[in-house]
Amino acid sequence: MGHLTKAHVFQIDPATKRNWIPASKHAVTVSFFYDADRSVYRIISVGGTKAIINSTITPNMTFTKTSQKFGQWADSRANTVYGLGFATEQQLQQFSEQFKEFKEAARLVRDKSQEKFELLSPGLNISSPQVLSEDRQSPPLLGVNGSSEDKLFRSKSADMEESTEKEQIRKMLSEGSICERNSEAELFSLRDSNTKLVAALHEANSSIDQWKKLLAEYQEETDRLREQVAELEAQSGVSASSETGSEELTQNMAEMEALIRAKDEEIKILRSKKPDLSELEKEREEACQRIQDLEVKNSELDKRVRTAEGALASSQDARSRAESAVQKVIETLDVKIYDLSDLRQNLAKLLEK
Repeated sequence: MGHLTKAHVFQIDPATKRNWIPASKHAVTVSFFYDADRSVYRIISVGGTKAIINSTITPNMTFTKTSQKFGQWADSRANTVYGLGFATEQQLQQFSEQFKEFKEAARLVRDKSQEKFELLSPGLNISSPQVLSEDRQSPPLLGVNGSSEDKLFRSKSADMEESTEKEQIRKMLSEGSICERNSEAELFSLRDSNTKLVAALHEANSSIDQWKKLLAEYQEETDRLREQVAELEAQSGVSASSETGSEELTQNMAEMEALIRAKDEEIKILRSKKPDLSELEKEREEACQRIQDLEVKNSELDKRVRTAEGALASSQDARSRAESAVQKVIETLDVKIYDLSDLRQNLAKLLEK
């Protein structure tokens, strides 16, 4: 096992096939693994005792980067879509390159296995069935009012209009899917930012508690020093007759005052280091509001996609009804043409007599 990386793992919601469901509460290890028993390459991720990712790499897989730090790939065997959220763009780029390398290795393994199979069974080539000629597949149509080429031209025009309408609906569905993926990537980024802001807020609160504790200790020490100064001043009134004692008292008082001033400066420095919690709270509220707006936008995109799917289904029903009506008209015309040919033969026989 090698090529390790860490990422947040997501899986597509099997019910909606649009929303992402977190498969891990935090970043987990994702690695590429070669299964020697089955000669396949896998992408493996384990959380505790549970396998979060167990995806077999095939040559048809494609890893798509949907944002600066988010990528996804579809696993048809597992019938799901995996998404990975990385901490940096560099990690995403490295994983994408490794995915291409292992995809190429899987292709080489598949080609070698096919060559071995062909060498072991050279007589199993089955010829493809012969294709019927165009004359047998589509006999020419006879028309009464206008040639068959005009009818064919009108049929092709209707098909072109129908295909244009389908392309427009598919384009709407594709645009809605792209916007939804971008919204989900931005929602993931905002949730990550919100988590970081909450962690910073908790850290700031713990730092404030420590600073308050230190401030209380410094204030207690300052009060104690001031009490010592007052005691020394009282003692100086008793021993005023001693000149030497007066000088020592003055020196002690100066040292105490200097120590008090130093403690006051430390208190001012600690107060200046107090962070602005209001700004952090404001940023957190803005991030929450943006998350709510994105969720509303995501629901609107879901409604647009469902509307487009309904319109596509309606257009397909209308086309099938029109085709059945045209087929009935053609069958009626064929019957009339056959009757007309019989009448012509009868007239020719009568004229001969």
